[in-house]
Amino acid sequence: MQALRSKDVAADIECVAVVDMPTAYSPTAFRAHSFIAGDGIEHMALVSPLTGERPLVRLHSECLTGDAFGSLRCDCGPQLQASLKRFAEGGGILIYLRGHEGRGIGLANKMRAYALQDQGMDTVEANLALGLPEDGRDYLPAAQILRHLGHEQVRLLTNNPEKVLGLQRYGIEVIGTETLITPPNPFNAVYLKTKARKFGHFL
Repeated sequence: MQALRSKDVAADIECVAVVDMPTAYSPTAFRAHSFIAGDGIEHMALVSPLTGERPLVRLHSECLTGDAFGSLRCDCGPQLQASLKRFAEGGGILIYLRGHEGRGIGLANKMRAYALQDQGMDTVEANLALGLPEDGRDYLPAAQILRHLGHEQVRLLTNNPEKVLGLQRYGIEVIGTETLITPPNPFNAVYLKTKARKFGHFL
């Protein structure tokens, strides 16, 4: 795969603020870096004290329903919480990517896809039935953020091989991965099986 090395890959994102952010997950504050990408979408990186030059990184796609409301239809909320706890203990970077709701289809379309899933479709079938991509996410902002933070080589906390490829496409070297397994529940078991079967997630 040919990595992209254009000026747009290296730049085109602005860090607008850096502040301490105390959380319930760590006795010390994360360092929060707030970014605005060239398309106007805002992203954030939470950095815990790092050990070594190749940090452990989590690319977390925005999920209002799971992250904020505690929806049991996905595993996003538990993964976010587990990542922050992991970084509080051992250091790392969590990049929170906005505009990734529903694998990039948006909140309203995710609700429409949920309605089709309630009729028996899986997540992929529902997206395609709506004329939407299976996965419309792009990881250029994550690569730009990592370069801004001074990292070209990372370890990735993920179950999703596409996130590895997504960073590599923009020239970030992923030297290793660590899985992030959370227990299934009766409401997301089919969703998790679909991610493993159709997207190759390590579950």
